[in-house]
Amino acid sequence: MIQTFQRSLPNGITLSCRATGEAGRPLMVFLHGFPEAAFIWDELLEYFAQPEHGGYRCVAPNLRGFEQSSAPTEVAAYKAQLLIQDVQQLAATESADGKMAALVAHDWGGAFAWGYANAFPEQVGKLVIINSPHPGTFTRELRDNPAQQKASAYMNFLAQPKAEELLSADDYKRMWPFFTLMKAGPEGFGWLTDEVKQQYRDVWNAGLTGACNLYRVTPMKPALPGQPGPEIPTLPRERLVVNVPTFVFWALDDAALLPGLLEGLEDYVPKLEVKKVPNATHWIVHEQPQLVAREIEAFLSRN
Repeated sequence: MIQTFQRSLPNGITLSCRATGEAGRPLMVFLHGFPEAAFIWDELLEYFAQPEHGGYRCVAPNLRGFEQSSAPTEVAAYKAQLLIQDVQQLAATESADGKMAALVAHDWGGAFAWGYANAFPEQVGKLVIINSPHPGTFTRELRDNPAQQKASAYMNFLAQPKAEELLSADDYKRMWPFFTLMKAGPEGFGWLTDEVKQQYRDVWNAGLTGACNLYRVTPMKPALPGQPGPEIPTLPRERLVVNVPTFVFWALDDAALLPGLLEGLEDYVPKLEVKKVPNATHWIVHEQPQLVAREIEAFLSRN
């Protein structure tokens, strides 16, 4: 059964969370992305809490700015290091030593998971990334790959001042295509039922400013048409290397994050496994949750 609770952190942020499993068990933390929320992990939370699948304590926070979590209005409050701090402080409330057996993340959640595993490798037993680019390969592709620049153009739309107003108009008319324009395999986007759409509405009704601020604060965006690109920082190598056993799950029909983002990833992540999944999109957690769960479980069982 999914537990829901509010967790107040020492930094003043409160995170609304979903969880399963007994406190004190090895901890798995799940981080969502845009335009989603912690509920996307429910099936995996229930799976990994079962004794036959590890009996973990599973916690999925809503990131700051999402659902009922704290939503600062200042754009600067969404810098990556601050969201990483949220996760670290949350883990400290759920684990006696602050360590996670596994950190599982998708989309924007992956951006923070990559940074977390780089900064605090001793606190992450294993890292699972689902269609979320590593900052080293993402900055390269944004600079050098016109296809990825085009695929990432939506980021500028989401960063504009009126993004929330535009996204919420007409029952979120501009939001649903994020899901429905990506269609892979015979099931397509059949997962987007009326019930699931209402779960999304409930999240979005709480506010979209925090989610849009993630796009406003990041310098990792392509150039606007006819304008020079933003100054994308070049991070030193020590800020990019992840010395944690890492499993990258990549749906190959992701229209926003292209497979070129995997090229050269092993240069930054020496303990790397990659699973490429055809006929699956950015929303693979919805499309094939049982496959995702089985592959993660197999990875966690390997030494």
